[in-house]
Amino acid sequence: MEQTKVQHKKRQVESFIILMFLWEVGSESLQYSVLEETESGTFVANLTKELGLRMGELAERGARVVFKGNRQHLQLDPQTQDLLLNEKLDREELCGSTEPCVLPFQVLLQNPLQFFQAGLRVRDINDHAPEFPTREMLLKISEITAPGKIFPLKMAQDLDTGSNSLQSYRISPNPHFHVLTRNRSDGRKIPELVLDKALDREEQPQHRLTLMALDGGSPPRSGTAEIQILVLDSNDNAPEFAQELYEVQVPENNPLGSLVVTVSATDLDEGSFGEVSYTLFQLDDINQPFEINAITGGIRLRRTLDFEEFQAYHVEVEATDGGGLSGKCSLFIKVLDVNDNAPELTMSSLTSPIPENLPEVIVAVFSVSDADFGLNQQVVCSVDDNLPFLLRPSIENFYTLVTEGALDRESRAEYTITITATDLGTPRLKTEHKITVLVSDVNDNAPTFAKTSYSFFIRENNSPALHIGSVSATDRDSGTNAQVTYSLLWPQDSHLPIASLVSINAANGHLFALRSLDYEALRVFEFRVGAVDAGSPALSSEALVRVVVVDDNDNSPFVLYPLQNGSAPCTELVPRAAEAGYLVTKVVAVDGDSGQNAWLSYQLLKATEPGLFSVWAHNGEVRTGRLLSERDATKHRLVVLVKDNGEPSMSATVTLHVLLVDGFSQPYLPLSEVALEDAQADSLTVYLVIALASVSSLFLFSVLLFVAVRLCRKNRATSMPEGHFPGHLVDVSGTRTLSHNYQYEVCLTGGSGSSEFKFLKPICPNFPPQETGRAMEENLTFRNSVQFS
Repeated sequence: MEQTKVQHKKRQVESFIILMFLWEVGSESLQYSVLEETESGTFVANLTKELGLRMGELAERGARVVFKGNRQHLQLDPQTQDLLLNEKLDREELCGSTEPCVLPFQVLLQNPLQFFQAGLRVRDINDHAPEFPTREMLLKISEITAPGKIFPLKMAQDLDTGSNSLQSYRISPNPHFHVLTRNRSDGRKIPELVLDKALDREEQPQHRLTLMALDGGSPPRSGTAEIQILVLDSNDNAPEFAQELYEVQVPENNPLGSLVVTVSATDLDEGSFGEVSYTLFQLDDINQPFEINAITGGIRLRRTLDFEEFQAYHVEVEATDGGGLSGKCSLFIKVLDVNDNAPELTMSSLTSPIPENLPEVIVAVFSVSDADFGLNQQVVCSVDDNLPFLLRPSIENFYTLVTEGALDRESRAEYTITITATDLGTPRLKTEHKITVLVSDVNDNAPTFAKTSYSFFIRENNSPALHIGSVSATDRDSGTNAQVTYSLLWPQDSHLPIASLVSINAANGHLFALRSLDYEALRVFEFRVGAVDAGSPALSSEALVRVVVVDDNDNSPFVLYPLQNGSAPCTELVPRAAEAGYLVTKVVAVDGDSGQNAWLSYQLLKATEPGLFSVWAHNGEVRTGRLLSERDATKHRLVVLVKDNGEPSMSATVTLHVLLVDGFSQPYLPLSEVALEDAQADSLTVYLVIALASVSSLFLFSVLLFVAVRLCRKNRATSMPEGHFPGHLVDVSGTRTLSHNYQYEVCLTGGSGSSEFKFLKPICPNFPPQETGRAMEENLTFRNSVQFS
């Protein structure tokens, strides 16, 4: 294979030598054209058809399009081999007034080396309107001027060319003047004002006309200027210049304000009619770089000259006396080139890296150019003598950079080459271009991991495709020999489904979790990762990866007691005689997590009466916070919050019902009536206020009500069954301030030696299904009958 590469390179060199002799045959000129301002990416031509090549041959031979300088006006589509416009082109910017505007370029085929000369013509569009150098013109015409007199006017400038350039002038309708369009020797159109009818200063001392310049575009564009004509008294001598034509040569590096030339005109008249003032009259460019002293006639630079922009200027100078008569002369200023532009180097092709085992390789192909003229434009190129590279001149200012012989990467793997382009001007200017060339090697180094083993931590309940970590391996080789590909190796434990747990990015070694991990199911696992380079033959190495699953707070506390299962709630009984710190109950909860995620704390979240009860934070014991009093409500509802120590913390709540009793004989109301009694307690204050306000009026009503209640009780006693209550029932009628008479079944805690209540349950008689609604209503009245003591 190595011998084949050497023979291939030799054939390249031979083809290059043969190409030098056959250049004239292969350098036929190709011509293309586009309109200016055409959008970039526009199709220009298909080079495969234009050059008569087969499909794909341009790509195989490394075709390039090279323009002079560093601008690339065209680009070659690598797939279709179409020549496309790379940017919008402005013909006026590229060529100025030069017509036709042709941008020469070369089509370079590198393998084997071959050149084709071509040109891109930029066709003009009508994108500029004619423009006058000044918006107003002033003419002073004597009233004795005879009809037919011609007055030259300042011409307009149109940057377009051909039919799109300025074509004619028009003037606003008037009885005294008309305008003629005259062709100058250089092809420019000059307007001339012709007097048709004699002027009379006493009749009309001033005239204002509008001069219009029209181009030949479609649609045409125009520019206007105002002409102010002052009618003067008679003046029979006009100023005359010493020369009709002044020719001057000016170096382009003359400083601003320097004197170019001094013009002089004389007038034979006396007084104000003999006083002459000078103005620049006919300007080729709106941004004319000259200015004139109106008194002395000295012309100086007001902006710098550039030979590369304009090589010559045509200026007309007008001398006007005090009577309005004028004379004109022409000034031709030639700009002399100085060596003020350094050579430009355009790199067409650069090959890097270079195989170390080939005797001669074409490293680079480039061209040089200089915007100056003559010797200032001629360029020579060179490279450092201590480097194993040679420059060979080609044609049309092209050079090729080749190696002197086979390179040795082990002695030097990189070269920085400085190409120096120097012109022959005075003083000489040069441009340096640095390129870096790498030397490729053979695959003799295996990838090496940064560490022999890696440890990564990942929290459970992770989202799929979570980035776990990265492994990294480097290869001391270069190019494809240093391209490392990562892969997962099958673990020794065949029961570990490593392919369903993690994946690896083959390009960068990033490890990702394929599914959500559970700490309770899998806490740690190991596997090996391999790194293989892209050399031939490929070399590889391995590294061990250990993944540790970290517990997450994903389990809320679970309350064991009291159960919150939606059944009948449990009520804790507290005697009113209980001391402060009395143990009411204990909330028991567990957490399925581990570590600090399972550490539980308790707190009282809500209470019917704050401060009466408290919850111990660490064991969940509910105790009384102070001594109980008669003012304390009978029923209390407590909400206890149980939360773990995880981040973020998770919690659960438990609701407790506490009933204050006197010696465990206080009646127990069903939990469904708690909210009703709370509402009644809130409205009691309103009732008391009303009662106190109406105490005198309610006294008589109270006596009558007392008598009625006594009668009602006698009737009720007659209807009540005779005898005593069963032994397992307690009669709590007439106790304390309660006026209701209830029967309660008392249940003691099983297996307890104390007399603590487990619960109190009101005994409700069972009615047969055949009872009517009235009978059920009477029995309910019996259960909740009101007893007045």
